[in-house]
Amino acid sequence: MGLPPLLDPVPHSLGLNRPLRALPALACDSHMHIFDTRFAPSPHWPRTPPEAPVAAYRQLQQRLGTARTVVVTPSTYGIDNACTLDALDQLGDSARGVAVVDQQVSDVELGRLAARRVRGLRVNFVSPQSWGMTTEEMLTTLAGKLARHADCGGWHIQVFANPEQIVALEAVLQALPVPLVIDHLGRIDPAEGPSAPAWATLQRLLDGGNTWVKLSGAYMRSTVQAPGYADTLPLGRALVQAAPERLVWGSDWPHTTEPQGTVNDADLVDLLQAWVVTDAAMDRILVDNPARLYGFPAA
Repeated sequence: MGLPPLLDPVPHSLGLNRPLRALPALACDSHMHIFDTRFAPSPHWPRTPPEAPVAAYRQLQQRLGTARTVVVTPSTYGIDNACTLDALDQLGDSARGVAVVDQQVSDVELGRLAARRVRGLRVNFVSPQSWGMTTEEMLTTLAGKLARHADCGGWHIQVFANPEQIVALEAVLQALPVPLVIDHLGRIDPAEGPSAPAWATLQRLLDGGNTWVKLSGAYMRSTVQAPGYADTLPLGRALVQAAPERLVWGSDWPHTTEPQGTVNDADLVDLLQAWVVTDAAMDRILVDNPARLYGFPAA
């Protein structure tokens, strides 16, 4: 049984309900962002970021029943990871980070990030980056640098790309010398689902044994929307069938791609349950897989 509803809403999260199923101990939200007014956005960023500090995120953890998290530097801060590192300090060993850097990043800086529990670098092919173009060369250069830092706890490259970009980059992605994590279901159109050209590419990447996928951002392309996001069921279930050992789940809180206050995070947990069907598969995606990918202590 799930927990009773909340009395007060969580910032940037619609509704008061909790997940239908109480989550296992050490469940991990593997993709979220912190925005703190103490840290100025990058000059390239045109919009006012939300106020979404660690204190507000802890309310979401209490609502959902998650204990671990992965803080991802948002495009808002460009290549300045100060807000993410501060969040990691506040959250302690229950958190890991994914940073954003340019391809000139030094080995010294990578070592500094690793010491602060950063375990991945995000390369964004979707959002315009006026601080520097995201290129194939950037992706391969950063992956090569990370491969030299495997002794720092296991680095990976996280790629945010549109489906057609994933198709075009397939050979490059297959050849990366470090694990690859694909953001937000590969942004595959739910209407196409497993029949999409990008799904065939994604399946080959998964079959290669070096690729992971984040089960997150279902609302980004769903036309059915909440609470069930029913059009995403074929895609989500196909991913679970293809590689249940290399999937992680993320809330994407505070949901900056959507109108404020329109995403119910408890619904997103229930959607994961609909994708995986069994409690054992859900526990694997929430606990075992993120422990392995991000270097959390074993349960």
